[in-house]
Amino acid sequence: MPRLVPPPLSASRPVTEVLHGVPVTDPYRWLENSESPETRRWLEEQRHYARGYLDQIEGRDSIRKRIRELLDVESVDGFVIAANRYVFRKRFPNQEQPSIYLRQGAQGQDQLLIDPASRANGKYAVVKPVRLSPDGRLLLYEVKHGGERTARFELLDIENRRTLTDALPRGYLRGFGFARDSRSFYYVHEALESPRPFYRAVRHHVLGTPLAEDREVFCAGEDQTIRLHLVADTACLGFLVYRFRDKTRTDFYLQPLDREPSVIPVISGAEYSFAPRFISHRLFAITDREAPNLRIVELCAAGDRQLEWIERIPEQESQIRQWIAAGKRIVVSYVRGSETRVSVYDLDGQKAAEWPIRHSGRTVRLIAGAPDRDEMMIETESFLHPPATLRCSLGSNDFTLWAERTIPFDPKPYAHAQVTYTSKDGAQIPMFLVGLRDVLKGGSHPAIMTAYGGYGVPMTPQFSVFVTFLMEHGFLFALPNIRGGSEFGAAWHQAAKGRHRQTSFDDFLCAAEWLIATGRTVPGRLAIFGGSNSGLLAGVAVTQRPELFRAVVCMVPILDMLRYHLFDNAEASRSEFGTAEDPLDFACLARYSPYHQVRDATAYPATLIVSGDQDRNCNPLHARKMTARLQQANASDRPIVLDYSPFRGHSPVLPLTDRVEALTDRVAFLCDQLELPVGNQ
Repeated sequence: MPRLVPPPLSASRPVTEVLHGVPVTDPYRWLENSESPETRRWLEEQRHYARGYLDQIEGRDSIRKRIRELLDVESVDGFVIAANRYVFRKRFPNQEQPSIYLRQGAQGQDQLLIDPASRANGKYAVVKPVRLSPDGRLLLYEVKHGGERTARFELLDIENRRTLTDALPRGYLRGFGFARDSRSFYYVHEALESPRPFYRAVRHHVLGTPLAEDREVFCAGEDQTIRLHLVADTACLGFLVYRFRDKTRTDFYLQPLDREPSVIPVISGAEYSFAPRFISHRLFAITDREAPNLRIVELCAAGDRQLEWIERIPEQESQIRQWIAAGKRIVVSYVRGSETRVSVYDLDGQKAAEWPIRHSGRTVRLIAGAPDRDEMMIETESFLHPPATLRCSLGSNDFTLWAERTIPFDPKPYAHAQVTYTSKDGAQIPMFLVGLRDVLKGGSHPAIMTAYGGYGVPMTPQFSVFVTFLMEHGFLFALPNIRGGSEFGAAWHQAAKGRHRQTSFDDFLCAAEWLIATGRTVPGRLAIFGGSNSGLLAGVAVTQRPELFRAVVCMVPILDMLRYHLFDNAEASRSEFGTAEDPLDFACLARYSPYHQVRDATAYPATLIVSGDQDRNCNPLHARKMTARLQQANASDRPIVLDYSPFRGHSPVLPLTDRVEALTDRVAFLCDQLELPVGNQ
């Protein structure tokens, strides 16, 4: 273990506010300002401190070598399909970033369209296909720099390999649709440098003309709490307006394109979810109206500008996870527990097929459908098998392997099992255990655990290079399906939503206690990790029960729950967490907000916090403030370090060399803290 020195001093400048009669003190409010010279100096000091520890860990070279072997393999993703053209991303070994390729026909040769390495930002430039025009002639693709959530959106004339001048500047694209003749398009775009950043409008752009001349088609208002989305068909536009206030309310309007402009109100002030899309010029929507586990309806003309809701795919016991259109079919995936099931329906809701893929250890994702024929692409993976991409013919239900991520890893010595444990309130929670077969048989081993528990996102089996390396070295991996996800329908989500959030934290902590009580590990050999909402989970765990864990990796988190809603696009999370503006929400948030629950002179586990300047989902201020607070309060001799990059954002799009180094840091940190020897080679 490297010799540890005290962390840099972080100046405490308390700011005290009274919220609903309760004084709340924030000692590191000054670190919210990412651009101040003082914050940048603090970040540089933290970088030196982190590198002084991480770079000295024994076995680091061996770890890096193995991580690169697992990461640096050919991969494909990001499919869009139209007119018998497949456009996707592919990365070959030794390439920093994937490029965009075209395949004409399923059996055609892959042709390079766009190589991000030729752009000015070098290895930090990232490209991804977004949309093909109906005739397959034009490609809309995004260009990002580092991990930013925003992007620049460009158009490529595929036939001539020419980038058009019709680009949308850096910002958020909230909807896009080509016109029938592909000579113009409709869009909703929130430009970063807009003089009116909260003006929400749909515009029509004719190719070859300046953006300043674009015609406004629809306006939803000018308000930070409004978000406007566009769903488009070559014959009709749909305007979806979300209003994030005390509750999320939704409006939806239609505008046919084959008649004089006339906006038709469809729903107004809805408090239920409503996500529409056009399929073969018919309007469908997925909704939880009268269906907590979701159903799919068609909206049909009923006279006098009215639309009738006709149920096509009814609610089932399992919640709908994804739905995608391909030709005249709707493909729906359901999740129940850890099992994925896929059904194929015609447009009138008659079941055409049920895929024989039910498996508790495998995840299936629907990734792209061909709009002009019954064909689609899916992706499948498991704890022990990396993603493979398959092409599916919905007429014959035949599957053809398109691409397989081949890594130097033999899954045969490994297995997974499912157990059930009891949470604090008596609920029975399922949990995956994964590792070497001898590890699963029993005995005490080093263990790594994560979960998610939010936004109704189910945790199904996925392949992780990070976890794979640790399992190769004897770790037991534990994944509890805690409440807050949707593994058992909408009720599983609601049980840990808003003011009930502590339920998900209790589920997670009880999973750790079960691992210890059953002799599978001990606190000195138990580590946890998580990112985003799961980073919040890790932050709560370390502040509520620090004695349970030896090490924590907390990535791109939100941790100041009393101020999270004041930054970036956090309005959309109001319904998930509540906000400190509401007195009842405030009472709940204050009880678990990790930043506010750090206690002075407390022995905390070794903690690696990961963030970066480009994160606009979970603002990096959370990581900065939490690092300073933990370093000041920690009474143990275990390090609290910050891994911070100016290029890192919320999206996992860093170049290969950066990803290798980042994973090497995390693995080396855990191996060092859990005293797992990994010799240099």
